[in-house]
Amino acid sequence: MQAVVAHRPRAFVRVAGPDAADYLQRMVSNDVAVLETGSSCDALLLTPKARVVAPLRIVRRGPDDFLLLTEPGLGEVVREHLVRTRFAAKADIELEEHTSTLVFGGGADGIPNTDYGEPAVEVLDADVEPTLDEAALEAMRIEAGTPAWGREVDERVLPAEAGLVKRAVSLTKGCYPGQEPIARLHYRGHANRGLRVLRVEGEELPEADAELVYEGRTVGRVTSAARSDGAVVALAYVRVEVPADAELVLGDATARPLH
Repeated sequence: MQAVVAHRPRAFVRVAGPDAADYLQRMVSNDVAVLETGSSCDALLLTPKARVVAPLRIVRRGPDDFLLLTEPGLGEVVREHLVRTRFAAKADIELEEHTSTLVFGGGADGIPNTDYGEPAVEVLDADVEPTLDEAALEAMRIEAGTPAWGREVDERVLPAEAGLVKRAVSLTKGCYPGQEPIARLHYRGHANRGLRVLRVEGEELPEADAELVYEGRTVGRVTSAARSDGAVVALAYVRVEVPADAELVLGDATARPLH
């Protein structure tokens, strides 16, 4: 059986040197110190107010060698941010060039990826032709409820709203930029909105930021949409007080929970 593979656009940053592990531990939201060689974790690079600078997947390639996978266009942003705050830390921070291919269904070695609702790994620099196109991969991401940079994740969004705390934040590690507001919201409050996966009536894709209405008032906005098996699926931020099974009005269409 032919493997199902898809191209995954990425940017890559290497952080290596005697202080690499300690420096990253102080800079990102997850606990990289516990990573063994060959293992990985999701993490966030944040501002002090817990706004996302860049989402990361961090791979420990050796005791003092880490590879940061981020989104296209963010490689230089990540590199500059880390260089600017490196001070006396002995760590080289440089861009690297790779390709990333998602391989679904098991049987391949790579970096685990759970973004698409099915078991997959990311394989770097593989010489294979994709069998899954960009549109199909986007529909899988939306149906899995995975937030994407520039759509669900931007300067307007807190990590808790996007569901990123569970997957990319350690609540027990030491200090890092953005830790205080994340911990305060987690332990003393709650996010006012969260992501929902919706099935939308009709064939038209809703535009980004299209308003969702419930009982006559605006309660959310669409962030991503795609066609899947003849239907339209969407990711949207919806206020938490709206019932999970609520039927929402989206322009002239109706949106209902997919799951």
